[in-house]
Amino acid sequence: MSAREAVSGPLHHAARRAYLELGEATAGLRLLPSFMMVGVSRCGTTSLFRILREHPQVLRAPFHKGVNYFDLNYYRGMRWYQGHFPVAEIARRQTARHGGPAAFEASGYYLYHPFALERLARDLPGTKLVVMLRDPVERAFSAWKHECARGFEQESFERALELEDERLAGEVDRMREDARYESLSHRHHSYRHRGHYAEQLERAFALFPAGQVHVVSSEAYFAEPAVEYTELLAFLGLRRHEPAAFRQVNGRPSKSMPAAARRMLEEYYAPHDERLAKLLGRPLRWQR
Repeated sequence: MSAREAVSGPLHHAARRAYLELGEATAGLRLLPSFMMVGVSRCGTTSLFRILREHPQVLRAPFHKGVNYFDLNYYRGMRWYQGHFPVAEIARRQTARHGGPAAFEASGYYLYHPFALERLARDLPGTKLVVMLRDPVERAFSAWKHECARGFEQESFERALELEDERLAGEVDRMREDARYESLSHRHHSYRHRGHYAEQLERAFALFPAGQVHVVSSEAYFAEPAVEYTELLAFLGLRRHEPAAFRQVNGRPSKSMPAAARRMLEEYYAPHDERLAKLLGRPLRWQR
């Protein structure tokens, strides 16, 4: 570890702690998000997040891509949450010539978390939601690689799929009983279940008007990023903006998915994909 790295960690945490203390004390002066990226993890959300933060009207919460308030930190209260965002008057001055500020954050867990959208609808009912979806077969394998790299998974992909139902048993009930309870398996071992997109979007549409929810196909975005980005800005009510470049980040290239696991997942997801296509009223880019 370099001297710079050794110092930057403690300094970063100290700066973040000081910012949050000041932020909570001045919460009433700060913006709340006008839109949120609510998932899905391993679908290209980091790439889209980085493009959005380049927009001259868009302001994010400092220090992290997501605040994780509505999923992991809800017990801390709204003042804690609002304290993460920029001071409204300063933000208005900074963005005045571009059309005014739009604050946002991103959490790949919000859509899948069993209570996050309900909390969000109760506290910020006018917030627009951005959802990014990817072929659930590829997403499941990508999630497993990601969790292995982060140290949350030690099993093979096939074994992790076999263990998933057992690992998740009773976890939602524990989360319901204790807002402070963070389920490791629900957050890190949900490879198949996070691909139940229709179920999650149905919950979103039950809580928010359809006009407040924008669904982006990961396959479409990476094939034609400028087109998808322009449509997203129109949905968000932001001015047109051309970023310097569209880049794919946070990918994890590696060996191919085992053929037997792929066949199993393709069969498993077929009815879920049909349900999603009917819900969205359009074919899915990844449908075989």
